[in-house]
Amino acid sequence: RKISRCGPVSMFNKLLIMWSHLPSSEVAAKVKRFFYYYSVNRHKMTTITPSYHAEAYSPDDNRFDLRQFLYNTRWTRQFAVIDEMVARNVEVEDTAVLDKDKND
Repeated sequence: RKISRCGPVSMFNKLLIMWSHLPSSEVAAKVKRFFYYYSVNRHKMTTITPSYHAEAYSPDDNRFDLRQFLYNTRWTRQFAVIDEMVARNVEVEDTAVLDKDKND
């Protein structure tokens, strides 16, 4: 997630291309499930035990990780956009199947 800096909508778009063998509704369900659990558990990644800070040096101390750590787990706007995109893809897939049936 951090490498590409994808939010729910951009991740859905990228995974639609990468997982072309899956229907768009299944990709949407996977993305929504990932971001739900990511937002529920993100705050746990920012806590470090006191024993970890006992050393004078620290290879990774989270000082430079400026990502948000409290998220709304519903992602209402982003999930609504994904739902609209799925609805459009289903319409396109349905018309493509109908066109194929007419040509056969």
